[in-house]
Amino acid sequence: MNWLDLLAVAAGLAMDCFAVSVAAGLTVAPVTGRHTFRLAFHFGLFQFMMPVVGWLAGKEVAGYVGGHAHWVVFSLLGFVGGKMLWEARQQKDANSGADPTRGLMLVTLCLATSIDALAVGVSMAFLPGSIWASAVVIGIVAMVLSAAGIGFGGRLGPGWGRWADAAGGCMLLLIALKTLVEHLAG
Repeated sequence: MNWLDLLAVAAGLAMDCFAVSVAAGLTVAPVTGRHTFRLAFHFGLFQFMMPVVGWLAGKEVAGYVGGHAHWVVFSLLGFVGGKMLWEARQQKDANSGADPTRGLMLVTLCLATSIDALAVGVSMAFLPGSIWASAVVIGIVAMVLSAAGIGFGGRLGPGWGRWADAAGGCMLLLIALKTLVEHLAG
């Protein structure tokens, strides 16, 4: 995977974090530096860890898949991208009353937004190269977009997060399609 593709995957994965961060910013107004740090750090950490976990699991099954790896990558990225588009259509409640940057709610949000990164990590196991640089880039992009999202949350309308989810889903679908087309053309 080249750097441009990696940045696109990282941005696509981080759109969930961005959308949740915007909603968090709407919930905890006024947003403080502590809110921003807690949310951005934890989202970045989980987005870094989950591709590594997925990659390790994917390496265990890579030998069984063999020449069909491009279909696995296409299917997983297509599924994650489609899921993100589907979720963008759903109505989201931005005002739950609890502080989403603390405790069990924060851990739950981190897990929920990083499941997609786990699936991407599994698909990366079928591609050449190491996961570490990819995981670092994915984590940093998630951290930066999460910090931006919570910062903008207080100033934006509640419908913004849905557009971020849709954009992320489209990016992942395009990369899935590109992977398949490159294999079929080559």
